[in-house]
Amino acid sequence: MSLSSVLLSGSTDGKQIKVTGTSTAATVTVHTAHATAHDCIYLYVDNDDTTGPVTLTLEMGGTTDPDNLIKKTIYARGVAGQDGRICVLDGYVLTNSQIIKAFASSANKLKLSGKVVRSS
Repeated sequence: MSLSSVLLSGSTDGKQIKVTGTSTAATVTVHTAHATAHDCIYLYVDNDDTTGPVTLTLEMGGTTDPDNLIKKTIYARGVAGQDGRICVLDGYVLTNSQIIKAFASSANKLKLSGKVVRSS
């Protein structure tokens, strides 16, 4: 078995991915898993909003609710001690070219970052 660390495929040079869409029709691609290797995905979110919570929805290889969706409420910066990056995926494994997409209840407030540990 071989392990390697790779960038999220939806990121440019490892930079954060801004969540611009507010519905499944306007998702942003976070990562496309390898066709045969196993991608172990670590994903973090940062909320720039200071007024209220934003709901992040991750589409994990599909759009069926609840089968393919992960939803997480991300509170405003400074609320309940929340500042900086928050872990939303802590080693979620995908393969077979499955795609992770994201949208939020408010556009342009959330930024995603992370890494992929690929085993082949």
